[in-house]
Amino acid sequence: MASELFSKANEEFVNENYGKALKLYTEAVESDDSQDDVFACRAHAYIKLQQYKEAEQDADKAISLNPKNVKAFFRKGIALFHQEKYTGAKEVFSQGQKLDSEDNNFKTWIEKCDAKSSSSLAADLATAASAATASPSGQTETSPVPSVPVQRVTPPIRQDWYQTATHVVVVILVKQAKKDDLTTDIQEKCLSVKIKPPSADNYSTTLRLAHSIDPTKSSVRVVPSKIEIKLKKNEGLQWSKLESDDKDDTVTIKQISTTGEEGDVHKYPSSSVHKHNWDLIEHEVEEEEKTEQKEGDAALQNLFQKIYADGNDEVKKAMAKSFYESGGTVLSTNWGEVGGKKVDVKPPDGMEYRQWES
Repeated sequence: MASELFSKANEEFVNENYGKALKLYTEAVESDDSQDDVFACRAHAYIKLQQYKEAEQDADKAISLNPKNVKAFFRKGIALFHQEKYTGAKEVFSQGQKLDSEDNNFKTWIEKCDAKSSSSLAADLATAASAATASPSGQTETSPVPSVPVQRVTPPIRQDWYQTATHVVVVILVKQAKKDDLTTDIQEKCLSVKIKPPSADNYSTTLRLAHSIDPTKSSVRVVPSKIEIKLKKNEGLQWSKLESDDKDDTVTIKQISTTGEEGDVHKYPSSSVHKHNWDLIEHEVEEEEKTEQKEGDAALQNLFQKIYADGNDEVKKAMAKSFYESGGTVLSTNWGEVGGKKVDVKPPDGMEYRQWES
């Protein structure tokens, strides 16, 4: 019973239905509270829903059941980080790094903790210096001891990305940004972003994407702690990198803000020099896709979709479990083979698997 609920929860998580996944993980825990992986996965769902205190508690439970659960340490660190407990987060990431020294994600998050701790310390020093030089009446006094000027450090805006089977998600970590502060331009092979946030310096970036995406099915979400740009993959490929190394042509693109106003004109690399009117050709594309004889990766992806749609419950469970636990590197239809054990990550030869978290 618990294993079936766990598999269904993983399937909902892969499909980005985090609320449904959380409910199923909870039912699995109620059925059997001795499985550390269930608590670690539920912690991940809590993180996606920005319920960081609950994520911390679940990660603690997973660690108590299995002190070598690397994912639990990683997710506890993320939960603490988002609660602005940077010192504690760094300690947890360091413990996880000792368990898996080859996982560079721990190093990245330790550096993030150090940056946040430095910013917080600088802000505290600035506040203390300001209070020390003010009299009770509010008038500034001349200190007999030369003071060292303290400059408030503005935390840098950081950019990260991760992917699912269907989407690539670019995450820009910036606090208190509003939709009016954001200018985005999403094209088939290019993403351009400009931000003028109140809490940090102005930020702009232009990315030439490694593979094509569908701008009409992509979206932008602004929340208090970050900006998420969700790009719909045109093909069900596992991206090995976000940006292309190819530097063929350049195309002039107008920056269009979220309010519909035109901004500056910039040039950046693109694989196409044509403008697309998606409203006019969307119907044609859909009709072409129905009749198109797919080849290569597209044909393979189409085959997988058909196998899943036509398969019984065990086939679907096996495909969802193997894909989720292997980070998209293994896809099995044999539940008897994968149902009773964890599916290991098996990246293609010459490639390194890296999992990114928001």
